[in-house]
Amino acid sequence: MLLPLLLCAVLPVLAAHAAVPTPEQVRREYRGSEAQLLDRHGELIQSLRVDRQGRRADWVALGDISPALPAAVLQAEDQRFYQHEGVDWSAAGKAAWDNLFRSRPRGASTITMQLAALLDPRLQASRQGRSWAQKWDQVQAARELDASWSKAQILEAYLNLVSFRGELQGVGAAARGLFGKVPSGLTLTEAMIMASLLRGPNAAPALVWQRACALSRELRAPATCSEIELHTLVAMGRPQIAQELAPASQVAQQLLNHAAQNVRSTLDAQLQRFAQTALRQQLMALRDRNVGDGALVVLDNASGEILAYVANAGGSEIDGVTALRQAGSTLKPFLYELALERRLLTAASVMDDSAIDIATPTGLYVPQNYDKEFKGQVSVRTSLASSLNVPAVRTLVLTGLERFHRRLQQVGLSSLTETADYYGYSLALGSAEVSLLELSNAYRVLANGGLYGSVTLTPRAQPQPLRRVLDAGASFIIGDILSDRAARSVTFGLKNELATGFWSAVKTGTSKDMRDNWCVGYSDRYTVGVWVGNFDGQPMWDVSGVTGAAPAWRDVMDYLHRQQPGRAPAPPAGVLARQISYQPALESPRNEWFMAGTESRVITLVTEAQRAPKIIYPAESTIIALDPDMPEAVQRVLFQAQAGQGLSWQLDGAELGQAGSAYPWCPTPGQHLLALVDGEARVIASTRFQVRGNGAAEPHTGAAELPAGE
Repeated sequence: MLLPLLLCAVLPVLAAHAAVPTPEQVRREYRGSEAQLLDRHGELIQSLRVDRQGRRADWVALGDISPALPAAVLQAEDQRFYQHEGVDWSAAGKAAWDNLFRSRPRGASTITMQLAALLDPRLQASRQGRSWAQKWDQVQAARELDASWSKAQILEAYLNLVSFRGELQGVGAAARGLFGKVPSGLTLTEAMIMASLLRGPNAAPALVWQRACALSRELRAPATCSEIELHTLVAMGRPQIAQELAPASQVAQQLLNHAAQNVRSTLDAQLQRFAQTALRQQLMALRDRNVGDGALVVLDNASGEILAYVANAGGSEIDGVTALRQAGSTLKPFLYELALERRLLTAASVMDDSAIDIATPTGLYVPQNYDKEFKGQVSVRTSLASSLNVPAVRTLVLTGLERFHRRLQQVGLSSLTETADYYGYSLALGSAEVSLLELSNAYRVLANGGLYGSVTLTPRAQPQPLRRVLDAGASFIIGDILSDRAARSVTFGLKNELATGFWSAVKTGTSKDMRDNWCVGYSDRYTVGVWVGNFDGQPMWDVSGVTGAAPAWRDVMDYLHRQQPGRAPAPPAGVLARQISYQPALESPRNEWFMAGTESRVITLVTEAQRAPKIIYPAESTIIALDPDMPEAVQRVLFQAQAGQGLSWQLDGAELGQAGSAYPWCPTPGQHLLALVDGEARVIASTRFQVRGNGAAEPHTGAAELPAGE
């Protein structure tokens, strides 16, 4: 008993050390190595490693740790833990005796003494061990800890701060890293392995299982040494933290940047997981069509909060929610809204879905429909719902390119940084690149009756004020068209993934060469946007909006409205309903919505004879090139006119013939003036065009052409 008496005598004169912290201070200052992303309800969605010095999980209360672990640790490290007052003098005396007369030194540090060293870096051993002064300070600190802390508090702090294996610090990280479990699920065998790691966290697996086997005999555990060996080898061979496809990795990277930081987001954890699963399943179904990537976003219409953010269900690190991709036909609703707002068209107006070529500074622009066919005379409702391309281009000519370009910027498409002329008339068919997030928020503007507001991933202290960018009445009519399954049946049929069992408005889009496929739509409460394609630019094979992005959109919409179906919006002031009919009956009579002052009950088509004469082809400034591989004598250009009855063609002042039908002309190189003249040789319409001879540069007639997306 000489050593304990000596220690008691010298304790009052030990070197000063830091004041003993309280358990609350230790727990409050504890920092895990991972920042945590929480959903809107406080549920953990994802953790992000931000501290590379060690891996630490959240603090684990003693009551949430399997009782097997404290039992195994006390047996291995400090069997008289509940009897001593921080220092086990009996064990210290035995250790001192053994160290004098045995070749293998024996330690006598109690759990309380080890905790003291974990709390005060000055008490931690160096490579040469601890000095005598450090040992005396460690003893004094342990006695003070035992005097001010309860045994449960000491044991809890020790298990949370001690290193078990490699970079695994604390019971939370060790249980997950070694066994893929939370601490409450540890078995006695696993607890004995963890306890055996404390004396040598980096010991070889053979030494660890031998220690665990000896510990098992002391505890009279049922596990055999062979079972312990197998469990040890499995634990030592596991990746320290199992990796899975994270539910919101890009969101975590945006919001998390400090250790132990808990950030509450606007995401809904259950919705996030459902949306990711639904999109992954759709990508698997499209694998044989060369589709590898997909993104999805869900917005709350009222608040602008992002409820789901699936950056890429294909597993890539690219953020598909913010990446720029060609928009396809998803921009058409904003074009028709502009035409309705300016009262240039109504939903009942008749559009000409026939061949058109538009002269541009780079040549002719010749749009085509998705199915390469033309529908003839169709209403605006049918043109938009069935996503016909030629009527959209004609509408853009009507509204003006600059004005439409500005409107797209007003609804939040900030990626349109070039001038309107840069995009040209193909802008009507979505030649511009947009992000899924901004495009979905633009549709949210329609859902909110023309009111714009930004989106957010973190809760706002105050509701964000919205500003009007679209006419409420025009937005309502566009939403009604996009919800009309009968109007979209011309292209999509009556039964497809766009037809939900509740009110919803939706639009699909496919970009040039099938590189991007979209489905964006909204209900009264939510806006959902989905994109599928390939980030490496590879085209998909035979994928449309209905077969590509739409199934995932439909799954998420159904999930959102599983308890409460979407409701159709009420018409705003200034919008009127009228029963209409067509003469001749190109479409069935129906109830149609009108902006006040534009309503009409009967829509009568102008006959060919009533139309103003016009040269359809070649258009003004057209450039035509002769094919160098064909004899010039067999090449022909067809002059075409609208309402040319009774008129004649005149080329460079020379009479050619009647203009009642297409007139074949053998082209000659040079500048030409083509005119429609009446019987008195008066010019009714004219156009200038150019023919380039053999060997000349090819014309631009195909360069501006954008293969149509639905």
